[in-house]
Amino acid sequence: MMVTNLKGSIFHYLSQTSSAASLVVFRMMFGLLMVLSIARFWAKGWIEELYLNPSYHFTFYGFEWVRPFGSFTYLIFAGAILFGLMITLGLWYRLASVGFFLTFTYIELMDKSTYLNHYYFISLISFLMIFLPANCLYSLDAKNNPNLQVARIPRWTIDCLKLMVLILYFYAGLAKINSDWLLKALPMRIWLPANNHLPWIGSLLNLSWVAFLFSWIGCLYDLSIGFLLWKKDTRGIAYLLVVLFHLMTAVLFPIGMFPYIMIGTGLIFFSGSFHEKIVQKIKTFFGGKARRFDRVFQYPPFAYKMTLTVFTLFFALQLTLPFRYMLHPGELFWTEQGYRFSWRVMLMEKSGEATFLVKDRQGKLLEVNNKDFLTPLQEKMMATQPDMILEYAHILRDHYKDLGWENPEVYADTYVSLNGRRGKALVDPQVNLALEKESFKNKYWIENWDDEIKGF
Repeated sequence: MMVTNLKGSIFHYLSQTSSAASLVVFRMMFGLLMVLSIARFWAKGWIEELYLNPSYHFTFYGFEWVRPFGSFTYLIFAGAILFGLMITLGLWYRLASVGFFLTFTYIELMDKSTYLNHYYFISLISFLMIFLPANCLYSLDAKNNPNLQVARIPRWTIDCLKLMVLILYFYAGLAKINSDWLLKALPMRIWLPANNHLPWIGSLLNLSWVAFLFSWIGCLYDLSIGFLLWKKDTRGIAYLLVVLFHLMTAVLFPIGMFPYIMIGTGLIFFSGSFHEKIVQKIKTFFGGKARRFDRVFQYPPFAYKMTLTVFTLFFALQLTLPFRYMLHPGELFWTEQGYRFSWRVMLMEKSGEATFLVKDRQGKLLEVNNKDFLTPLQEKMMATQPDMILEYAHILRDHYKDLGWENPEVYADTYVSLNGRRGKALVDPQVNLALEKESFKNKYWIENWDDEIKGF
């Protein structure tokens, strides 16, 4: 009986529809933000700085083949801009969505040292967009093919975007339920004083109680904002909080376009009638009138089943992947095994240095100058992340092997501080990292941490 009722509830939900305007506005907003974001990245010279100038790149496990193409790397970024513009206009939308997902994700995977949570978020949203009928209205596709024009779409096609935003926020909030964040206001007590030059609020940022206030508000905000946006009665005030919160983070922290992306994506929670008014204003601005259609979008049977299957697997993965750190021993913030791709947004201040020794069986011994191999950003990121330390050790092994060294051994002498604590060795200096292999297995050569951060 319970199973029957559950199936009935699922079928009833899947049969509900919403205004197509919600998805149309989201398509325009998302595409435009992507064009601006990537164009900004290009204009600041970061393509050359981050992908062309470095001699080596830190790859993701399983994606070692994803690397820059020299000067042709600009074509990847140009393609992402073009596909983003096509998404905005709704031109060859399906092809554009696939193209943007592939080009942007390729950019994200080219160097681990540039990893950011909002890059990951954009990849996930662009993947979902491939399967959504976001070109069903007010698009060049719909103009060229009137059969695409519909008034309503399945409600779940909009809810899946809401759910992705909610997961990001809620999991970011869960991650903040830890003893450093809530009980010690770390790393806020380290970061906020760096902004004491700001007018009006600068002097307050030196105060300990302000760091605690920021920490607790940040945690409560992340845990609740997705649900408050979803609920009609609290949506208005919740979105105002979204705008204020992200504008504040944009002022205090150098996190690029992320605040504006979250402000934009937050609009998806508003009603269809709200988005219809936006569409009407856009049409009026360009000298046209919004047309009304009565048809409801329906997926072809095979596409419908495939899309629901893909989305079910997709969200099952998103709900479980952040907890993979439980498969590894040790303090997550220290080992970082399972740290990425889990919505742990700005949770720690980790700094340190890593010195590498290379020797071979013939008695050669050399202390490596990291600046001969890495950019300042790469060296900074590598020094505190065990998997990057291992990859760099392999870079050194292969380099000196090519120079004629016989079976070069690589050892790392590290000194790392986490959230302002006294620094200590991150990896065992007696382990020859040249022989260790990257895998999903526990990295036994990571030194134990003398402290504990309790929480999720």
